[in-house]
Amino acid sequence: MQFTNEELKQKINELKNKLSVTVVSHFYQRDEVFEMGDITGDSLELAVRTRDDDAEFVVFCGVGFMGQSVKVLSPNKRVVMPKVACCAMARMIDSMYFDDSVKFLQDNGISKENILPITYINSNADVKAKVGEMGGMVCTSSNAKTIITTAIKEGKKILFVPDRCLGQNIANQMGLKSCVIGDGENPNEADIICYNGFCSVHQLFTVDDINFYRKKYPGILIATHPECDPSVCDASDFVGSTSQLIKYITELPEDQKVAVGTEFNMVNRLRAKNTYVLSSTKPECPTMNETTLEDLYVTLKAIDDGEPINEIFIDEKTQKWAKIALERMLAL
Repeated sequence: MQFTNEELKQKINELKNKLSVTVVSHFYQRDEVFEMGDITGDSLELAVRTRDDDAEFVVFCGVGFMGQSVKVLSPNKRVVMPKVACCAMARMIDSMYFDDSVKFLQDNGISKENILPITYINSNADVKAKVGEMGGMVCTSSNAKTIITTAIKEGKKILFVPDRCLGQNIANQMGLKSCVIGDGENPNEADIICYNGFCSVHQLFTVDDINFYRKKYPGILIATHPECDPSVCDASDFVGSTSQLIKYITELPEDQKVAVGTEFNMVNRLRAKNTYVLSSTKPECPTMNETTLEDLYVTLKAIDDGEPINEIFIDEKTQKWAKIALERMLAL
């Protein structure tokens, strides 16, 4: 039997009231799914806030690495996902590719003891565990500069995975030299050696898009996410994480035009007027949009039936070292 969205919302709310569950929704989710969230935010914020939640089940509407982060920080919670969607960036690296990156540095004369790995939170638990085991830590787009500022004091080469753009943009902000594995540059001459991963959505934004908006709307502001190409960030008026972009844009005067370079669903919810998407095509994350109201309803119904689906499990060793990598970040 097919239900309308309104009927699904009613059924979801009935199950939420009946069960010991907290529905968590990331900013990039579809509007109708985002609206169902008891807790909303970006990936780390959601993982941290659910630690203090008393519900037995966390129903996480997002992508796989985010559900894993909740489970790593709160191993006693039962974490299920309506859709275990895979972030394309997170999928670009796994523990084997991480080991290959460390070997690349070693083959170029950099000892393992002189490598300090940092992984963007947009990575799976096995990569976070590898990083933790080597003495490294996790970062987010909002705290990457703080994390790298602390890490650089150790005098080691920073291996930054998986997002080359975030690593390069932070290096540029700090006046550090970066290179990307495979670009032919000598890693010995760089402070930050970046893995060659990226966000396919944020690669859609170009300097041509910025020039188009500046010409069409004189005085417009350009706000972008640091997952964008460094050339785009360098040409922007403001660069910030998801939460930083929200704060910046919602605090602008109502008549101030702004073009935003990040995922469509979030931009579309920001302001009723004078807010534009910095792209000629719709920058919609395909995996973030996999989760539907029906998926959420089916997941809650499965919990009610005593047969939860899509539950997140992490082996003991990965759990241990991934948590250490995350807690090193939180300690800062």
